[in-house]
Amino acid sequence: FLQKDLHHTILLHPSYFGSRMHQHIEQKLHADVEGTCSGEYGYIIAVLDVIDVGVGLVSVGNGQAEFITTYRAIVFKPFKGEVLDSVVTSVNKMGFFAEVGPLQVFVSAHLVHPDMKFDSTAANACFASQDQVIEKDTHVRLKLVGTRVDATEIFAIGTIKEDHLGVID
Repeated sequence: FLQKDLHHTILLHPSYFGSRMHQHIEQKLHADVEGTCSGEYGYIIAVLDVIDVGVGLVSVGNGQAEFITTYRAIVFKPFKGEVLDSVVTSVNKMGFFAEVGPLQVFVSAHLVHPDMKFDSTAANACFASQDQVIEKDTHVRLKLVGTRVDATEIFAIGTIKEDHLGVID
């Protein structure tokens, strides 16, 4: 997680002009950016504070004002080699999917400990060894081996094949 100063353009309808205009701008900023993903900065988790609202420029024709706001936010941008704690969401013979906050990570069966085997006969599909079971809702520590960033989404591949990775007790 990082703290970052970012910019966002807000269009404000003339009906919001007045004494509470700055409150409306802040509310719109929170609604517009929190929970979104930008390829450059990652997931915007939360807006901490508004640094500058900027000067509103009125658009000709519709009367809306455009404010270029500067704000400070907590962002989550995963990187290759990062070790993260996750929760398994689904398991199949190809591997399993786990969530780390807003990020979904796929761990291929080839990147699971060699002593863990896929068990389709169990009540819930799982990877199991003598002392560990990975099934839905299991907490797993994994390492990212690769990420791909789109304009609005981040995809990740992980591994639990190394030391100190796997099921968290």
